[in-house]
Amino acid sequence: MTTLDIEGKKVSVFGSENASLPLVILNTYGNEDEEVWNECQKLNCPPFCLAAISNLDWNNELSPWKSPALYKNDGEFSGGADVYLSFLTNKIIPAICDSTGSKPSYLALAGYSLAGLFALYAAYKTDIFERFVSASGSMWFPSFEEYVKSHNFIKKPDCIYLSLGNTEAKAKNKVLATVQEHTESIFELYKSLKIPVIFELNKGNHFTEAAIRTAKGIKWILEQ
Repeated sequence: MTTLDIEGKKVSVFGSENASLPLVILNTYGNEDEEVWNECQKLNCPPFCLAAISNLDWNNELSPWKSPALYKNDGEFSGGADVYLSFLTNKIIPAICDSTGSKPSYLALAGYSLAGLFALYAAYKTDIFERFVSASGSMWFPSFEEYVKSHNFIKKPDCIYLSLGNTEAKAKNKVLATVQEHTESIFELYKSLKIPVIFELNKGNHFTEAAIRTAKGIKWILEQ
């Protein structure tokens, strides 16, 4: 593993250096980078490199537009995704490629929860990524389904992986409880657009086996 510090963001790079392998960019909430990598190895994923980014301003940098807090004591979503995406594509990814001394065969973008929402949002804003993982993605985010139905991808994705826990729709919060309804609707839209897409339901709630769910998504897109 190689660790980079890019303007305050910690980037952990796993995989064979100097190899033109797929590079999966994973935005992380905490320090689950090594856990996700280890789960990918247990699943016998095809060879790839993983760059896990942490120290994110989660509710700002991964939210596409402003939205109220879900709970009274939580912070609001301040809509900084466009700024962070520019930083990711123009600063972080070039620095990763410089550090490995190689050009990836393709780039993929993965994330869990709000980072999964950000992964899909990025597909409407840039053509740098070809494959996407939205594991337990926050499709409950207000107006996101309307956004994807009224916008076109910058470049048609090679494939998209979607998943949820099978009890996420039972959340007490009314906004969160819409997540499966919205995810299924977006899944049907992508199928109608002839995009290779899968939607998997896993056992448990939103916080169950996040690293394993993320690794399952990465394995799927690598095998397409």
